[in-house]
Amino acid sequence: MRDHSRSERRVSVAPEVWTGRARNRVQWLAALGGAAFLALGVQLAVDSTWTSGIAPLAMSVVGCIAAGLLVLFGTLAFVHVAVKVDKDSLEVRCGHIGLPRRRIPLSHVVGAEFEPSVTPRQWGGWGYRWRPDQGTAVIVRRGEGVVLILGDGRKFTVTVDDAESAVTAIRDRLKPPRRGSPV
Repeated sequence: MRDHSRSERRVSVAPEVWTGRARNRVQWLAALGGAAFLALGVQLAVDSTWTSGIAPLAMSVVGCIAAGLLVLFGTLAFVHVAVKVDKDSLEVRCGHIGLPRRRIPLSHVVGAEFEPSVTPRQWGGWGYRWRPDQGTAVIVRRGEGVVLILGDGRKFTVTVDDAESAVTAIRDRLKPPRRGSPV
């Protein structure tokens, strides 16, 4: 009987759950702009010396508050993204409250690719994006990303730090096709 040393018995096993994040600090500037619009709306409502009537004042207050809230929450949703790959799915959660959220079962994924350079320009800006020729994406910053090829031919892209290890984790979890079944 042969005694195997520890180094011979080690097997390369992917972690049970892979997690990654990506951040965009520039989005905080846009969020500050939204907060400024919101503050302007409150200021107009509280300390108004408008002489032209209540309707223009109400429209200005509502417009500033609405624009401020849209910009504030729209940008805060994409300040960062968290990606989790477990044995069954890939989950993407955006912002501090995790919305919008997307969960893709790995049974719907046929491949994963590492993309070294994903830019907001390719997708038309930051955020949750859709382009008919490219698929769907969550873009929070420029840099590396993961591209999932789904079973129906669509693609899903997400920018995340250490995307190469995410692709490895996803590929390790994909079920190999059964022998005798069409690919």
